[in-house]
Amino acid sequence: MAYRYIHGPLESVYELQLIEGMNQQTIGYLLPFVCVKLINTQKSFLWKDRLKKVFKYGKHEGVTRFDIPFYKRKGYEHTYLGPAVYNSLRYGFHYGDYFYAGLVGEKDAGEPWGALHNRSGYDFYSFYLLLKNWGWLKALAVGNYRLSFGQGLVVNTDFLMGKTMYATSFHSRGAGIKKHASTDEHSFFRGVAATIAPAVHWEFSSFYSHRVMDGVLADGQITSVYKSGLHRSKKEADKQGAFTLQLAGGNVCYRQSHWQVGVTGIYYVFNRPYEPVLTGYSRYHLHGSRFYNVGVDYAWRWQRLAFQGETAKGKQGWATINRLEYTPVDNLQLLLIHRYYAYNYWAWFARSFGEGSTTQNEQGYYVGVVTTPWAHWSFSASFDWFSFPWKKYRVSKASHGTDGMMQVCFSPTRSFSMEMKYRYKQKERDLADCKGNCTLPVFHHQWRYRLNYSAGEVFSSRTTLDYNHFHFQNKAAEQGYQITQRISSRLPRTRLFADIQGSYFFTDGYDARVYAPERGLLYTFYTPSFYGRGFRCSVRLRYDWGKHLMLMAKWGETVYQNRHEIGAGSDLIAGNKKADLQLQVRVKF
Repeated sequence: MAYRYIHGPLESVYELQLIEGMNQQTIGYLLPFVCVKLINTQKSFLWKDRLKKVFKYGKHEGVTRFDIPFYKRKGYEHTYLGPAVYNSLRYGFHYGDYFYAGLVGEKDAGEPWGALHNRSGYDFYSFYLLLKNWGWLKALAVGNYRLSFGQGLVVNTDFLMGKTMYATSFHSRGAGIKKHASTDEHSFFRGVAATIAPAVHWEFSSFYSHRVMDGVLADGQITSVYKSGLHRSKKEADKQGAFTLQLAGGNVCYRQSHWQVGVTGIYYVFNRPYEPVLTGYSRYHLHGSRFYNVGVDYAWRWQRLAFQGETAKGKQGWATINRLEYTPVDNLQLLLIHRYYAYNYWAWFARSFGEGSTTQNEQGYYVGVVTTPWAHWSFSASFDWFSFPWKKYRVSKASHGTDGMMQVCFSPTRSFSMEMKYRYKQKERDLADCKGNCTLPVFHHQWRYRLNYSAGEVFSSRTTLDYNHFHFQNKAAEQGYQITQRISSRLPRTRLFADIQGSYFFTDGYDARVYAPERGLLYTFYTPSFYGRGFRCSVRLRYDWGKHLMLMAKWGETVYQNRHEIGAGSDLIAGNKKADLQLQVRVKF
C-alpha cells in the first residue's frame, strides 16, 4: 500500500521487485495468484455489461467423489442405517473473481441415501451465491456463507492453521464475506450478507442468518450442540434439527492509506434456552438464550512498523488481541502478539490466535522472528508464554505453559531444499489420584528433518523424519518416531500423474503420536495421526483428459503391528488393517 501511495498504480507484475520487503522467493510464490490490471473507476457501474460477461464467459465445474472402505466397522452390524460408502457432489459456476454460484450435496459413510430421515437424497445440502466488486457493491452473499472481521474476536468462521503459522505469516486481517463451498456442516451462516462502499474510504457490511442446528434436548432445553454432522444411527439422527439459531449483525470500516478502524457487532438468539452442564472447567461457559458481541478493530502502519488489533465485549467478559510487526531491515521481520481472553468471555462465533481452541480463559505473549541472513538460508523462531486463569480440561486449577519453536531452511537451488525444526511445549496436567488438588508439568519435545527435491512435474521427492519425546513427571517418558517418503512423478509423454507415499511409525503411546500429511483428492485435507507400531502406504493417480475431464483415484492402507483391533465403540474394526479407495471425477466447461 505504501508503494502504491507514493508511486501510483502498478503497471506490471515485475514492479513487485521494487517493493520494499519483497524478495525473489516471495515473488515467485505470488506470481501464480496475482495480476495487474486497471480497476474500473467509473462512477456508474454497468450492471448489464457485467451480467452479459458472466453468462457468456462464466466457467462450470462439476465434481463427484466416492470413498469405499475395505473393512467393516462394528456399527454396520446393527447401529448404522446406511451403506459404508461416502459420496459428495459439487457444482460450481464462476466468472473471474466477480461471480460465484454453486450447490453441494454430501452423504457421510453410514448415512442412508434417499431413505429414512434422508428421503431427499443427500444428508447435507449447501447452496451459495456470491457477487464481488460490482461497483459500489463490494460483496453480496445469498445462501451459505462465511464471515471474518477484524482479528476474529467477534466473528470468524475461517479455518485457522495454528500458532506455528504465525512465525512466517506477518499479516492477519478479516476477509469479510466469503462463500461457503465446502462440505463442512457446522461453521457457516445461512441467509444473506452484503458489503457496500458508498464513499472512497468507507465500507458497510450487514448480515442475517437463520439456521436449523443439531443438538441434544432435555426438558425443552438445549444441553449440547452436535457439530460432527454425522447422522448414521437413530441416536445421531434424533439430534438433527433440534433447535434454530438466528442472528444479525454488521461491520463498519473506515480506511486511510496508513490506518484504518472498524466496528463489528452481532446479536444471536436460540429458540430454546441453551443450558449445558456447567461444572468444573466449564463453569463459565456460555449459557442462556440471547447473546451479543461488539468489537473495535484497528490497524496502523508507519514506514517499517505495523500495528493491528481488536478489543471486544460480550454479554459476559471481554477480550483483546494486539499485534506489533517491525521490519528493521529487508531480511528481518519481528512480531509481538499479546492476547487477553477473559475466563468468562462469551463469543459463540469468535476464533482467533491462541493456545486453546476458544477465545476464552487465556492470556499470553507471543514473540516471532523470521530472517534470511544469507543467500539460500532462512531462519524462523517463536516463543509463546501463556496462562489460563481458570480450570481447563484435565487441569483442575489455574495453570500456565510455554511453547517454543525454531526452524532452519536451506535452499541452495530451486530444485533442492532441506529444513530442520524443533518445538518445545510445557503445560500442566492433573496428577492422578490427587483429586485435582495438585498438578505436574508435562514436557513435549518434537524434532523434524525434511529433505525436498524437485525436477518440476517430471519427478519430485520428499523425505521426512519425525521424533517426539513426551514426559509427565510421575510416569515413564513416551517416545515416538516416523519416517515418511513421498515420490511424485508425471509419466513421460502422458497426462498421468502419480504420488506414492510410505510411512513407518513407532510410538510408546498416544501422547507421543506422530502426524503424516498426505496428498489427497481435490478439496480434501488429510493429515492422519498414528500411535503404536505399524506402517501406511498410499498411491494417488491423476489423469487429465484434455482440459475438461480429470479422473483421480487414491488407495491407502494402514497396518498396525501391535494390535488386533482399530478404533472403539461403533467405529471398532476387528483386525489390524484399514484400507480405503477414493475415486473422484471433475468436469470443467
